[in-house]
Amino acid sequence: MMKNMRLDRYLCEMSEGTRKEIKQKIKSGLVTVNGQTASDPGMHVDRADLVLLGGRPVVYEEFVYFMMNKPQGVLTATMDKKQQTVLDLIDEKTRKDLFPVGRLDKDTEGLLLICNDGQLAHALLAPARHVQKVYRADVKGIVTQKDVESFARGLEIDDQWTARPARLTILKTDQTAGTSQIEISIVEGRFHQIKRMFQAVGKEVISLKRISMGPLVLDGRLEPGSFRRLTDEEIKELKKLQNG
Repeated sequence: MMKNMRLDRYLCEMSEGTRKEIKQKIKSGLVTVNGQTASDPGMHVDRADLVLLGGRPVVYEEFVYFMMNKPQGVLTATMDKKQQTVLDLIDEKTRKDLFPVGRLDKDTEGLLLICNDGQLAHALLAPARHVQKVYRADVKGIVTQKDVESFARGLEIDDQWTARPARLTILKTDQTAGTSQIEISIVEGRFHQIKRMFQAVGKEVISLKRISMGPLVLDGRLEPGSFRRLTDEEIKELKKLQNG
């Protein structure tokens, strides 16, 4: 929790510029604290202080949480020199330390949590927590009850890895096209996990979308590439995982 922070650090953490830029803004008289023009970048402020930059309030936020509907073709990464990342899509960056919680493959879409809360991220991703991640997929091949049972037992992917038990639900099959629509819930998050699981039973994932992660459910109003801040209730539910 923020307490007695240097003014220049306060503004820097809120993405108002580099330390050098911020010091210049302070020197130029653009920053006020509680109605008084600030002259010292090293002066200490806390959450109760009213900080204005160019007459605009700069409110300190320790933790920021975004829900994104990740589109296909975008990397789940903080930065990349050649390709677009999920952080490139967020134009409401009040903090520089945002990161995606877990990863979705480049061609996978759906729910992605982006925040700067490391403890919460650990609670969501730690294997011992068994947090359910639910996906919907289109699959090339007819998914059968035998597949459902194999997934439920724990599927042997190769000599080194047997996937933990997963809940597989057949939503629809098209015998003519030879395709299936399914929903799958897993507690792991290995590289290409769902694709590899279906490969192990002789089928191929055509498209994949994550729809939930623990208590967090993808907002159906979010178009691919769109994002919004989490609601207080959503944050509260996620914090239960962290505290539990």
